[in-house]
Amino acid sequence: MNSHKQETSLKRPVKMPWRWILFSVLLLGGYTSSTPPSPATFTTTNGGVCHIYNSGRSADCLGRQLESVPWRQFPSTLESIDLSYNKLQAVFADDFHHFPQLRMLELQYNNISHIDSDAFKDNMLLEHVNIFNNSLQEIPARALTPLTNLKHLLMSNNLYKHATLAESFSKHVKLQVLSLGGPLVMGLKKADFQPLKNIRLQGFAIKCSSNLSYYEPGSLEVIQTKQMGFDMAIDQRPNTLLDMIRDLANKTFSVIQFRNLFEFMYYMGDEDIFQGLKDISANQLIFHRGKFNENLLRMALLNLQVAPVKRLRLQYIDFARSPTFVDSGASSSITDLALDKLDLWYISNPDVLRFDWRFTWFNKIKELSIKYVYFNSVPCDAWVEMGGVESLDVSNNRLMDEFIFNQRCQYEGAMPNLHTFNMSYNDLSSLRDLSLLTKEFTQLQVLDLSNNKLGSAPKSRGCTWQRNITQFIAHHNHFESEALLCLPTTVLYLDLSYCDLDQLDMRYFERATNLRELLLSGNKIKFIPSKWRSPSLQSLALDGNSFGLISKASFQDMPQLSSLKAGNNPYHCTCELHVFVQDTLSQGKVNLTDWPLNYRCYHPEAFLNTVISKYFPGQVACDIRLVIIICVATTTAVILILMLICYIFDLSWYTKATYQIIRAKYRAHKEKAAGEPSAFTYHAFISYSHSDADWVRDQLLPCLENNRNPYRLCIHERDFMPGKWIIDNIIENIENSRKIIFVLSRHFVNSEWCNYELYFAQQRAMGKAFSDVILVVKEPIDPRSLPSKYCKLKKMLSTKTYLEWPQQVNQQAFFWAQLRSILGKPAATREERHSVKSRTSSVGAVSVIGPLMADRVPEEDIADADEEGEPKRRMNNDERPIPLPAF
Repeated sequence: MNSHKQETSLKRPVKMPWRWILFSVLLLGGYTSSTPPSPATFTTTNGGVCHIYNSGRSADCLGRQLESVPWRQFPSTLESIDLSYNKLQAVFADDFHHFPQLRMLELQYNNISHIDSDAFKDNMLLEHVNIFNNSLQEIPARALTPLTNLKHLLMSNNLYKHATLAESFSKHVKLQVLSLGGPLVMGLKKADFQPLKNIRLQGFAIKCSSNLSYYEPGSLEVIQTKQMGFDMAIDQRPNTLLDMIRDLANKTFSVIQFRNLFEFMYYMGDEDIFQGLKDISANQLIFHRGKFNENLLRMALLNLQVAPVKRLRLQYIDFARSPTFVDSGASSSITDLALDKLDLWYISNPDVLRFDWRFTWFNKIKELSIKYVYFNSVPCDAWVEMGGVESLDVSNNRLMDEFIFNQRCQYEGAMPNLHTFNMSYNDLSSLRDLSLLTKEFTQLQVLDLSNNKLGSAPKSRGCTWQRNITQFIAHHNHFESEALLCLPTTVLYLDLSYCDLDQLDMRYFERATNLRELLLSGNKIKFIPSKWRSPSLQSLALDGNSFGLISKASFQDMPQLSSLKAGNNPYHCTCELHVFVQDTLSQGKVNLTDWPLNYRCYHPEAFLNTVISKYFPGQVACDIRLVIIICVATTTAVILILMLICYIFDLSWYTKATYQIIRAKYRAHKEKAAGEPSAFTYHAFISYSHSDADWVRDQLLPCLENNRNPYRLCIHERDFMPGKWIIDNIIENIENSRKIIFVLSRHFVNSEWCNYELYFAQQRAMGKAFSDVILVVKEPIDPRSLPSKYCKLKKMLSTKTYLEWPQQVNQQAFFWAQLRSILGKPAATREERHSVKSRTSSVGAVSVIGPLMADRVPEEDIADADEEGEPKRRMNNDERPIPLPAF
């Protein structure tokens, strides 16, 4: 399977034991370096060039251009030292003397030509020594003798001319992996490896010269190992391979690898140099590098048909046709190659697939892997001949839609056993063609189409998939949302990571009812749909997208969801996000696998890069129930306060009065526009309670109207125009009167209509300091006893001089003189335009607001008056009357 795929419980495990990987690296040239430690664990030694980490147990000096071991900088607690890729020329006795706990020593890729015989005498715990690729001219047997715990010794690719091991190597009974030899070793002798006859190894590798001069039969008989590696070219002595294979007969190996078997020329001989393979029991046979022509490959495969080898790998092979090959028909074909796995990797010539034009050599292969061969088409016959293939990997090639799916081919009945098909890293673009190709593969379950060019909507219509497909891997493509409808709906596992998706088509997920694991990492999804229904989904990856909001509503229709990965998104830190995180963590039903480091705020700017786990908004801001309670309580309190204010200050009454004034003003404006202008008519408007009407008619009117210079007064009983609105009558007559006389009594205070008239007078007097208002107190009134709505009257009674009606008859004449003085000399008035005015009985009054431009009292007509035309102080009945002007 492709290395980019994430491991899940639904996938097949990779059948690659670590020992095979270890030994392959060894055969390719030894360990280049130990695994570098994480930079987060480094602590630099004071004044040094090496890094000490792992609590003082490890030292990293890789590639520091060192010419000597800087042992003075190292703590004595070191257990591992990496000095590879430096310029060391020798290893001296004092270099590692101070490190008794040392277990691993990496010295590969230096220029070491000498090792002191007592260099490791104090390092009895050493288990791993790597001196690969140096300049040693002899095997350092004496230096290695004290290392009785040695398990891994890698000393190949040095300059010694013989591979003979000293007898002291027989003491290394714990040895597991050994590599030796070099480019100057011209051959092998039977006595070279005798010290190893009683040691059972896990891996053994021998390197010889590219021009092998001799091989003594039996040289490898004593070697007991699971993994055997040869790095030697037999171009000049190809028959040597017969002796080498014979030495390995009747033994069991997990891996045998031949490296550079033919390095400079193709084998042109007729003798079958692989005939001994039938006697070797090996799980895997590897041919690494080297030149293979058609004849040599056929020779190897013919022998493997009868050999107990289960796996074959040809990698980095230079393949060429054989001009001398004669095709004798079906007898030339490989028809009985039964292998568990066949790997064809990095073959220089794609013709390696067609060296047998009938493709019968694929028929009994269970796992076929063809990678980096760069072929671009599959002949129709090949599909038919791969009847036994269960897993087919053709990744990292140049396959295109029209080459892999040929409409002229008959695919019916093809590949009946195929369950895993890997076509990643090709140039495929049509989901429809791939669905038509695989719909006849009746056992197909796993389909890997990652790293292609799939996802175009026009090429993703009319798909018909095999209904057995349970895993669909398509990461690193370019999907449009509409293309999702072309995916198989039977899948349990779907990987659409890094596919440039900006939105999701929910119609697909409604159909894919069996989906359990969905990977959508690294896309451009801008929002998570609120009604995402996927009843079987258990694991969801949404990390690395473009959405900023996420909530519980998005996943409420996923009852089985237990794992969610949603970090590395530009989150808006809001209450909704905070509530989602807190609920998810507290309930524990869904595990946020990448929490908390990958969850950060991008908005608002004040919280940029803040880890969401440290974002704590206020409770009031996030608890909607609390917000509603506060709002309702606040609104209720405001309403109650307003109602209380209205009750205390009688605002409803004032509102009603203001409304009536506005209406009356509007009607007056219409009448004026109609050509009926009003004129000054009265010297005074009398406002009184109906209970005081007798006093007004019997006392007030005769005294002011029955004179040589009579006053023209307005009272509602007599002067209001019939048929007109009462409010209009009140406002019009108040505005057409020079003065306004209020006859105050207890009845006046209790009269609603009098209150309106007083309010209208206040509005008329606005800005005039009430100079037109005359207060006549008919009965004694305590201002403190007045209702709250008479606040203006209270103020007037407290600050304005007013007249009191005396009960004694002898004082009443003085009262009338005072009143006439305040009213001033009667001025001439125009005759009213209307000849007849109907008089109406009193019905009370309604208030209206309207400023009135009234004439002020002439200054010469009022004796001892202030600037407002009022007496400066209140006059009692017992005081002497002030001089009055003559009438």
